Amino acid sequence: MKPDPLSPTGSLHEPASPPLRDRPPQGLLGASPAFERMVAGIRMLARTDAPALIDGETGSGKELAARAVHYLGERASQPFVPVNCGAIPEALFESELFGHVRGAFTDARGPRTGLVTHAEGGTLFLDEIDTLPAKGQIVLLRFLQDRRYRLLGQSREMVSNARILAASNRCLEDEAAAGRFRSDLLYRLNILRLRVPPLRERSDDVPLLCHHFARTYAGRYGLPCPGFPPQAMARLQGHDWPGNVRELENTVHRMVLQGCDDAPFAAPARVAKGDRQHPESFRHAKARAIASFERNYLCSVLAHTGGNVSAAARLAQTDRRALGRLLKKHGVDCSHYREE
Repeated sequence: MKPDPLSPTGSLHEPASPPLRDRPPQGLLGASPAFERMVAGIRMLARTDAPALIDGETGSGKELAARAVHYLGERASQPFVPVNCGAIPEALFESELFGHVRGAFTDARGPRTGLVTHAEGGTLFLDEIDTLPAKGQIVLLRFLQDRRYRLLGQSREMVSNARILAASNRCLEDEAAAGRFRSDLLYRLNILRLRVPPLRERSDDVPLLCHHFARTYAGRYGLPCPGFPPQAMARLQGHDWPGNVRELENTVHRMVLQGCDDAPFAAPARVAKGDRQHPESFRHAKARAIASFERNYLCSVLAHTGGNVSAAARLAQTDRRALGRLLKKHGVDCSHYREE
């Protein structure tokens, strides 16, 4: 019997079966009405082989939903191949998608198997499809028409049996209306559609997700789980989560590292227009956030090891000298963590 990737994996609502260890990593987590509606949509998509679009905000779990569609369907034993369309240079898109033979172009010193071939019999997941440049959209449209393709530099035509799933965090209808996305490609992809709800629409799932992430990161670092007292959980459930599940996961990650039981974020204060100050640059904000994380993490591992730098380096899985340089950089005194 094939494992169900949609079974909850948290401890607040213990499922009768299957046990946690038997669930695949692509499992989704939730019990809210919005989550259940998404699950119903995933099950519907899994019963077919038609192309489908998955809509959802950044960090909401679109790739997890795509994996669930794949592993619930008849192609579960075949490859699931995710592709970030925004990470492939325009000039290389056709080669990455279909592959090439040796000598097909100047830098083709050897043959290369394309992503379509890797996904044969399985699922090709095109994430951030809205970032495809114009040439890439034409190449993909031509392929979707009859699933026929050629390796660059080869005349023999092949036919793909891969299912196509695509995802975007933008409204593709708006992108098409603005001339940034081909309408005919949208029609080819938009046979079936799935919406992944943002976390603010499934706040009932926040406790389940918090405990799951806390156990995951506490186990990774050998640290205690945060306690999530009612006041902290209320703050977590009341937050808007513009970064969705990914933002929540990072927040719980920080709570584990900092050894705190309260959410380490503050709601942005509302100020009058005349009192607003110009925000700091991205570079300075990033540097400040990294410095804060490094110092909090150092304090956390030293507290766990009683100020033993060698043990802290092993726990952090880094070189002792590198850890020592970080301690000096942030002015962290190890003696404060040693028992008298």
